[in-house]
Amino acid sequence: MLLALGFFAVYATLSVTRYRRFETRSWDLGIFEQVIRSYAHLDAPVSDLKGAGFPILGDHFSPVTALIAPFYRVFPTPVTLLVAQAALFALSVVPVTRAAAFLLGRARGAALGVAYGLSWGVQRAVDFDFHEICFAVPLIAFALEAVLRERWRAALCWTLPLLLVKEDLGMTAAAIAAVVALRARGRGDRRAATAALAVAACCVLACALIITVVIPAFNTGGAYDYWTKLGEDGGGPLDQLLTGGEEKFRTLLWVLVPTTGLLALRSPLLLVALPTLGWRFVSQEPHYWGTDWHYSAVLMPAVVLALADALHRSRASARPWLRSYVHHLPAAVVAAALALSTALPVAALTRADTYRAGPVAEAGARVLAVVPDGAEVAANVRPIAHLTGRCRVFWIGQGDGGPPEYLAYYDAGRSAASVVAYAQQLYPRARYAVLAEEAGFFVLRTR
Repeated sequence: MLLALGFFAVYATLSVTRYRRFETRSWDLGIFEQVIRSYAHLDAPVSDLKGAGFPILGDHFSPVTALIAPFYRVFPTPVTLLVAQAALFALSVVPVTRAAAFLLGRARGAALGVAYGLSWGVQRAVDFDFHEICFAVPLIAFALEAVLRERWRAALCWTLPLLLVKEDLGMTAAAIAAVVALRARGRGDRRAATAALAVAACCVLACALIITVVIPAFNTGGAYDYWTKLGEDGGGPLDQLLTGGEEKFRTLLWVLVPTTGLLALRSPLLLVALPTLGWRFVSQEPHYWGTDWHYSAVLMPAVVLALADALHRSRASARPWLRSYVHHLPAAVVAAALALSTALPVAALTRADTYRAGPVAEAGARVLAVVPDGAEVAANVRPIAHLTGRCRVFWIGQGDGGPPEYLAYYDAGRSAASVVAYAQQLYPRARYAVLAEEAGFFVLRTR
């Protein structure tokens, strides 16, 4: 628990200080704040950033984010989302450490807990503002801990809520249930194995229904928008799988080598990582192939607990070299995690400027302060999350049937005249004038 509290402090500090420095990396934090704000006021969950009045369940099926709404109602700020995410990621350290200690002893369990908490996949997710997968990470960790403790029913109970986190995680849930069936059958528990196979089948069916029926029912276009990223254009899944092979191979090495020293390949728990790697690698979206962003966070509890399982299985190996490797590997993965962290987000905690908002952020706060509460404003990435809590915010170039009254824009390389000209291109029917500008931040208002 102390380890989890320590990582909570690390993750929350990273996220909140980056928000204070106006270094938001995408529009996702703003989208999720709009959605959770809707839930908090008992409204239908919509995100105007995705389109005016766009029902978010028509984009991704993530009703689990409503659990943050009561906290947001009390603390209506995007910081609430970042702190909640930090808490969920830190919570996942508990089952990972506990399961590893159960199999390997307290010291080695703590070592794997530290390696997990510092794993590059979790760090990258923390560095990517907020995303719904923060709920999936502890659910997977608790489910796999139950598998390793041979608590089959508990494992399945932890698995089923993944269906409410994101549509693709239905396949991950099915993979966990399949691992339960495999392990239960190996222990002679045929009844548990049969139940687990039934759960796996239900998860596959639920995943299919969510993607083909539920999401299109909410989507304003009546479709699942992400089919186009899964090899629908430019060739079939096999063609896409062979595209970008070098980058995909590097990602596999990152997943297996520094985190597990390849030993996780000896555990069936590694099967849980296959659905996520599968949809990412058959996609034609290059962002899915690499190690950036948040996409690898759900892999980390699976690979680390697969390592713990493999270490436990291999301790009594007849091969002396393997027993020696097993003996030294926990310390090695901790050392690898610490070494890699010098080039990962946690390294920022060693720099004094991390804890200061800085002159650019202070200028941004002054400029955005001229936008009144409740205004309709179109914005690009950096201003978004600093406006969604008090304004109706659209993506730049969009609005609710017409030009919004305000534009909030950040580009340190643009002049005021060029921003006005850009606004004119986006909204030909409107005339905008600069209301405030400083350090690359601009606020424009219709004349």
